[in-house]
Amino acid sequence: MNRHYLHIEFDRSRGLQEQVRETLVNAILSGIFPADQPLPSCRQLASQLQVSRNTTALVFEGLVNDGYLISRPRSGYFLHPDYQSCQYKTTETALPADNTAPLWSNRFKVAPSQQESIMKPSGWMHYRYPFIYGQPNTAQFPLSQWRAASRWLNSGVADQRWIIDHIDQDVPMLIEQIRTRVLPKRGILAAPDEILITIGSQNALYLLTRLLMSSSTRVAVENPGYREAINTFLLGDAQIIPHDVDEEGITLNQPPCDYYYVTPGHQVPTGVTLSSQRRKALLEHVTRHDAVIIEDDYDSESNFTLNPPPALKASDKHGRVVYVSSLSKALSPGLRLGFMVADPELIDEARALRRLVVRHAPTNIQYQMAHFLAQGYYETHLRRYHEDSARRWELLNRSLETWLPECRPIPGSEHANAFWLKTPGGINTQQLTWRAAHAGVLIEPGARHFLDANPPETFFRMGFHAISPEKIAPGVEVLREQLAQL
Repeated sequence: MNRHYLHIEFDRSRGLQEQVRETLVNAILSGIFPADQPLPSCRQLASQLQVSRNTTALVFEGLVNDGYLISRPRSGYFLHPDYQSCQYKTTETALPADNTAPLWSNRFKVAPSQQESIMKPSGWMHYRYPFIYGQPNTAQFPLSQWRAASRWLNSGVADQRWIIDHIDQDVPMLIEQIRTRVLPKRGILAAPDEILITIGSQNALYLLTRLLMSSSTRVAVENPGYREAINTFLLGDAQIIPHDVDEEGITLNQPPCDYYYVTPGHQVPTGVTLSSQRRKALLEHVTRHDAVIIEDDYDSESNFTLNPPPALKASDKHGRVVYVSSLSKALSPGLRLGFMVADPELIDEARALRRLVVRHAPTNIQYQMAHFLAQGYYETHLRRYHEDSARRWELLNRSLETWLPECRPIPGSEHANAFWLKTPGGINTQQLTWRAAHAGVLIEPGARHFLDANPPETFFRMGFHAISPEKIAPGVEVLREQLAQL
C-alpha cells in the first residue's frame, strides 16, 4: 500500500481512534485497497500515522466485527468479499449529447432562494467582535447534564420505545413536562391534546401556513418584522399586510385581517414589549373581526426580564390565539425543538400534516429533553443563562452610552436579547456594516427587516451572546471609530 493513501490531518477536538476508523472506512468504500493484498499491519499503520499500535489494533478489530475486513492468521487483514468490488469514484459525469436535462427553473412553483432573508456570514466566529444575534454563548451549554440525560436514555432505564417509529405521536413524557413546567411560567394552562412538538418554531409556522393560508388570506405582520415568518406565509400565497411598530408594539391602523402574527415578548427586531393596552386591544380586535393571533413567543425561555408579562395565550378566552415557542433557543438552537399550543382540532390537523412532512421530531431528542427538564437541569441552565444575559446586556448598554450615545435603542425595548439602534445624521448602515466588518466588528444592517418599498437604511442590530464579554466595550469603541469616519 502506498503511504499517501492514508494521510490524516488529525483534529485535536476528536478522538484518534474515531478519525483513523473514519479514514479507513472511506478508503475501503472508495476502492483504494486491492482485493488480493493485505492492508498495512497495525504496526505499519501506527508508524505511518504516528499513533499508538493499540489505537490501530482497536480500529482493525472494530472493522472486522462490523464486516468490513477479515483477519487471516499470519497473513494480515484483507477486505471482506462484500467490499472487494468497490471501485474508485470519479467526479466526472457524462452529459447527454442532446442536452435533454430538465430546465428546473421552469418547473419551480415557488423559489424560496429568491426571498429576502436575514443572512449571517458563515465565518462569523472568526470576527474579533461578532455583535450578531441568534448565536449562543457555547461555553454556557450544560454539557455534563446533557450527557447525563444521554446516558439515562441509553442505559436501558429509559423507555426503549424511542427506537421505533412513532408515526405521528409525540413523547408523552415531554408533553407532560411542557404542560406542567414550561407553559405555567407563561401563564398558560393546556391539556395534552392541545400541544404538538415541532422541529423548532419555524416548523410550526410552516404547518400553520399550509393549513390556514391561501391567496385570499390576509396576514397582518409587524413592520419591521421577522423575515423568515413572512417568507413562510408567502409560500401559502398569503397577502402580507404590514403593520407599523412603535414603542408599544404593533399598531392596529389597517383594515381587519384573518391572522395577526406578533412577537409580543420582545418584538423582532426592535425588542419592544407589547404594552398591556395594546394586548387588550389586539385580543378585542380579533374577537370582534373573527380573526386569529399567531403568537411567536420565541424568547419565552431566553427572556431575562425580571418579571416578564404573561403570554397573550394566557388571556385568550375564546381560543383565538395559536401559541408557538421554542425549547432550544436558550439551550442550543441546533436542537431544533419547539412546540405549538392550540385548539385540539387544529393540533390534530397539524399533527397529520407534520406526519407527511417529517413524521415527528426525533424521539430520542424528545426523551432526552424530557429527562433534562424532569431532573431540573433546564431550570438550572436558564437561571445561569439569564444571569449571564443580564450582565452582557448591561455591558453593551453601558458601552453604547459611553461610545455611541447618539445611537440609542427604542424605548420599551429594555432587556431584549439584542439592541435595535439608529445611526445619527442618516448614516447608511450598509456602508457602516461594510467598514466595521473590515475592522473586525460584525453588526447586522436593519433594512431587510422592513417591508417598505424604500426601507430605511439607518437601523442596525447588535447582539451580545456570541461575543466575549471582555470584548464588548473595545468592539463598541472600534465601531465608534468607523461611524465617525462616515
